[in-house]
Amino acid sequence: MTTRTAARTATAPAPAVDLETRLALTEAAMNVRLANASAAIEINTAHIPIDPIPHIDAAPLLTPATSPCPYRTTVATALWRARNHLAARGWCTGALRDEQGAICLMEAIRVAAPSSSLADTAMSVLLEAIRRDFPDAVSVPAWNDRRATPHLADRYLDRAAELAHARGM
Repeated sequence: MTTRTAARTATAPAPAVDLETRLALTEAAMNVRLANASAAIEINTAHIPIDPIPHIDAAPLLTPATSPCPYRTTVATALWRARNHLAARGWCTGALRDEQGAICLMEAIRVAAPSSSLADTAMSVLLEAIRRDFPDAVSVPAWNDRRATPHLADRYLDRAAELAHARGM
């Protein structure tokens, strides 16, 4: 009786796989799993009838009414109304009004104020509110014309209304 012993052969260690290769292999495996899951969903839901979406004639959306004025003082109310006029008609630069009907800050205050003296007072309060953050502002129209969007115009009308209200104007 002869016995044979199996000799162990030395195997080379597996080559090191870098991170990029492992990520690519994982991505390929996930793509296969996602494709199988998608096919399974289509097969499992093929028997469900699909009703077309019914046509619904919805009432047109109504523009919400403006909220009541939160201020009881005349100048603050005029500035609040000017902001509403600006929001309703649109904002422009370089002119009092443009071809589409948009208005600048000065025109919004003129339209909102019941008198020219009240408009002048509102303009001076607005200029004061603007100069708190932009000390180099020469006038409201000049500051308005340097803006690219109406966001700051709205913000400073609000600030000026708060300032006028705090002063009882």
